[in-house]
Amino acid sequence: MQRSLEFWFETKAVRPMIIGEFEDYALLRAFGEMGTAIFPMPSVFEKQPERLRGLATIGHTEKVRMHFYAISAERKLQHPAVVAISNAARRELFR
Repeated sequence: MQRSLEFWFETKAVRPMIIGEFEDYALLRAFGEMGTAIFPMPSVFEKQPERLRGLATIGHTEKVRMHFYAISAERKLQHPAVVAISNAARRELFR
């Protein structure tokens, strides 16, 4: 998401002061909850109120996207657990 976000900032002539970079969402959120910064959050989390506790949304954009990939050696998913995870992700994340 970083490259997409940086490109979006460039198109808007926004130059944020970056004070931290995090690969772990829980750490990013903990840092943001201290109230000293803003941070990007996937809009899918807005559908999960427990993830928004103590946070406020200040804006939205459809121009920055995250991509999720499921990689399988098989062309068609066959393992019941993998099928269940894939179906749940489609149902819950991409409504």
